[in-house]
Amino acid sequence: MSDYDNNKKKILQLINDKHYKPLKQKELAFLLQVPKENRDDFRQMLKELVDEGKVLLSKRGKYESLAGHTFSGTYTGNQKGFGFVAVEGEKDDYYISARLSKGAMNGDKVIIKPLVSSYGKRKEAEIINITERANAYVVGYFQKRKNFGFVVADDRKLGDDIYIPKRKSMDAVTGHKVVAKITSYGDKKHKPEGEIIEVLGHVNDPGVDILSIIKAYGLDIEFPKEVMSEVSLISDDVDINECGDRLDLRDVKMVTIDGADAKDLDDAISLQKTKTGYTLGVHIADVSNYVKEYSCLDREALKRGTSVYLADRVIPMLPHKLSNGICSLNAGCDRLALSCIMDIDKDGNVTGHKIAETLINVDKRMTYDKVYELLIKSGAIKSEDINPDTIENESEYDDYIEMFEDMLSLSKLIREKRMKRGSIDFDFPEASITLSEDGVPIEIGVRQRNPAHMIIEDFMLLANETVAEDYYWQELPFEFRVHEEPDKEKYEKLVKIISGFGYNIKLNGEKIYPKEIQKLLNKIEGTEEEDFISRITLRSMHRAKYSTECTGHFGLAAKYYCHFTSPIRRYPDLQIHRIIKENLHGELTDKRIVHYNNLLPEVAFDNSRRERIAQETEREVEKLKKVQYMTKHLGEVFEGIISGVTDYGFFVELPNTVEGLVRMATIPDDFYLYDEHSMTIVGKQTGTTYRIGQKVMVEAVRVDKQLRTIDFELYTE
Repeated sequence: MSDYDNNKKKILQLINDKHYKPLKQKELAFLLQVPKENRDDFRQMLKELVDEGKVLLSKRGKYESLAGHTFSGTYTGNQKGFGFVAVEGEKDDYYISARLSKGAMNGDKVIIKPLVSSYGKRKEAEIINITERANAYVVGYFQKRKNFGFVVADDRKLGDDIYIPKRKSMDAVTGHKVVAKITSYGDKKHKPEGEIIEVLGHVNDPGVDILSIIKAYGLDIEFPKEVMSEVSLISDDVDINECGDRLDLRDVKMVTIDGADAKDLDDAISLQKTKTGYTLGVHIADVSNYVKEYSCLDREALKRGTSVYLADRVIPMLPHKLSNGICSLNAGCDRLALSCIMDIDKDGNVTGHKIAETLINVDKRMTYDKVYELLIKSGAIKSEDINPDTIENESEYDDYIEMFEDMLSLSKLIREKRMKRGSIDFDFPEASITLSEDGVPIEIGVRQRNPAHMIIEDFMLLANETVAEDYYWQELPFEFRVHEEPDKEKYEKLVKIISGFGYNIKLNGEKIYPKEIQKLLNKIEGTEEEDFISRITLRSMHRAKYSTECTGHFGLAAKYYCHFTSPIRRYPDLQIHRIIKENLHGELTDKRIVHYNNLLPEVAFDNSRRERIAQETEREVEKLKKVQYMTKHLGEVFEGIISGVTDYGFFVELPNTVEGLVRMATIPDDFYLYDEHSMTIVGKQTGTTYRIGQKVMVEAVRVDKQLRTIDFELYTE
């Protein structure tokens, strides 16, 4: 360390010394005995400490410690230049004006100093240091000028455009969507500066819209060469001679049940009825046999964390040779599996189970719709929409119908048991988007679910719980799926809101039980306020995540839960398969246990983070396609349901899941105010009220493709 840096460090230590009050420059120089000939360097050091956000300089010219005066948080920007900082443990965010933002960009980690607010109760602060930049790259629209260009970021929360010198523009032209690397974040006098590193295509080229979102979230479409080289060495077929002492289940009748378009089939089901109940086999692709720890393939899978399912493509966690090939449980092919075989009594209790490495061969590849049709044809399910006589007899399924009927019976039994203990079932509609070959949305509807979906869901949940409980009691390192109970503060707010509708949720001391929320959802089923209460109940809950601690899953009312059933598309499942297999082979030595204890916390955290990124990407692509769809329906009138209320208007959701905003300023006939307590918008003179769950007629009036928003206005004849 240089003398300059050492002296700078001494200044910082003195300012932070608790014995000293805030000091002026002359006082600091006296205490540090700075010679006159070194005063210029001394002043420069002080300036640098202030600029670096390590020291505060008051308006009275005194230098003081940050201790007790500052907080760390995350900056959320606004396209108008101002922003907010969320500080952990504080209820309200701090408002940051544009001139006090220090050039922070959306998502940056910052240190703030609270200010005395000049706007009533609003908390304000200034950013004094940016500790971690969130945006090394920006995706946006390029605009060319004679000797330079600039990128208008797709994420308008980033604020300033990015200046691009001509020599660093990669010959991009106006209208290109590009990826820019930020080389300078700018300051009060200068805009951020960058260089183009990739031209995605023209804004109107097919697929560029979704590609822009993919790049904005940092997702990789192609796999690195070293990964593909590693994959090329993996055989396309199972070598029976290398199966060792695997349990051979190739003679056991089993099926896969998936969507018609699914290609990565990672779970198969077998079921036998017994004298005491059932033997259910959940057979999961043994991906860990091919994806070895610390291999290039494993590092890439961990980096991706999960497959991402978008409107026009899937970004897989594993290359197609694995996900659609040797790891996919394709009918008629020998495949390696990790199986959880459960004995279940007539009350739905798992009385015994076995987890084993297996060799399987799926007999039939089934779809949800086909199983549903067969169950209707057999009379096991009564349908108001489908006439059994219109379903053709297909002899190839004759040997499977009885098994499907048994699956339906067991599924109902398992679900009833789960519901009895308090499992919460939010059944919000999911969008189904049909695109043309050019990626243009043709139709948007609601994804249909039928009892066949529920059969698979119930069986997968049971396997996940069974495996989690087994490994919890073995006290081995493991990665669990946990869902914390709601915060008491959010819960109490929920209770206040629903009490206005005549409903209540019991609180047993300080503990909240999922059974009480389930009771509430049962009470509101079929009522006008069902959608409203369901949504605010969901918002009061935490997000599920991965953890090395088995703290239970509140939403499922489960003490033990993990993700075991989808290793092709989720890394946590792949991770625990490794642990399970090592345990089965007696290889979990003390050394390996220490290894996993050190490894798993970081893996669990990263898996949770990658899951959130995937969900956000999927949500943004869905919003984009809905906006594109509505551009063709401007001026049309729709009936919808109010799905959210804010202080600037209310959101309306159409039957096809498209959602738009009715701005408060556009509501006719009165001056409207937002009532935070009841979450309603009320007319000052008329008392006309708008609340979540209420049906309204709206006209589509405007879309913003860049912000991905839709504006409605109330329709009046």
